[in-house]
Amino acid sequence: MRLQILLLLAFHLVRAIPTQPSNREKPFFFKGHDLSSLKMLEDGGCIYRDTTRYNETRRAEAILGDGGMNTVRLRIWVNPVGGIYGLQYNLELAKRFRNEGYKIYLDFHFSDSWADPQKQPPPAAWPSTLGPLTSTLRDYVKDTLISFKEAGIHLDLVALGNEIRHGMLWPLGQADVDVVPWPKTVANFSNLATLWKAARAGVDDAVFAGVAKPQVLIHIDNGWNLTLQQRWFGAMIENGLPITAWDVFGFSFYPFYGTSATFDNLRTTLNTLAEEYRKPIQVVETDYPAICEGRYDPIPTSSEPEISYDVAGQTTWTADVISIVQQIPFGLGRGVMYWEPAWLNNTSLGSDCEDAILFTPDYSNPEQTVGYSRSSVNMFNVRS
Repeated sequence: MRLQILLLLAFHLVRAIPTQPSNREKPFFFKGHDLSSLKMLEDGGCIYRDTTRYNETRRAEAILGDGGMNTVRLRIWVNPVGGIYGLQYNLELAKRFRNEGYKIYLDFHFSDSWADPQKQPPPAAWPSTLGPLTSTLRDYVKDTLISFKEAGIHLDLVALGNEIRHGMLWPLGQADVDVVPWPKTVANFSNLATLWKAARAGVDDAVFAGVAKPQVLIHIDNGWNLTLQQRWFGAMIENGLPITAWDVFGFSFYPFYGTSATFDNLRTTLNTLAEEYRKPIQVVETDYPAICEGRYDPIPTSSEPEISYDVAGQTTWTADVISIVQQIPFGLGRGVMYWEPAWLNNTSLGSDCEDAILFTPDYSNPEQTVGYSRSSVNMFNVRS
């Protein structure tokens, strides 16, 4: 009888212990568009019309915001010709978007122009030896982040380098994951690790100066390639990069760059890295063609050929990418970004297809290009 009483008391005690609510608030999921070129386009006379509102003229971000966008990604160059994508250019855009309620993702290129896997030119005015270059890089990151704070702009996400698979600030920061054997791979990453840690120290310096800490990303292309990602991050860690130094994995994922860039391979890569590192993951660049007719270049083969090259395909592709990211283990899938959906005078977005943007351009008036919204502007509303 005494045992029965004790068991009954234990039962009621267990029932009285508070439990975690089953409907815990989900982490924020970033649904973003890169709108880096928007100010340049507007300054050149481009306007945007919302086809769901009888062709009402509206700001591009308002149309995209109605389509589910909650974040704007902006690239920043150091000393660009004409100031386009420079600091003041970005301060103006970022303040506008922040005031409209969007989160801001700042993408450092550490260059005066484009930086990507094929090229990572250092700023012309920066030093060409490692020690002075690391100091300049650290100060630049710190000063840039302080400038945003002084302008009243909170940065939510900051990528230190753009698609740095082969390093950054070449030739000093160039790196190659395919160097063998492994000890030579690690040695090959030494300068890159030194430079990236300097950039990361610049973030800490800015925080010490009163800047609210943004989430720090490392951004690599070919998010579908597990071997690349494991070797890249492994080499950086063996060069003394603490796992705590970055907050978010950021990957590019496009349909044109080899038939291995499949959803299955993307899923395997992202899920494996989540298991190994337990860090948030985002696909920070993707797009898909609305028109691909071989007018100027041979039609490239999509890595997911069942998705048609058309406006509906844009939505399907992005929805599938979002689904993969949202299914990453431990709830670590945290965002997807579409690259430059409003770039009316660069509709191919660097691909061999004619058009991968989310607006139909009308060039009939040489003084004013008009972009008419396609149904794919609503791609982020397809999945909650």
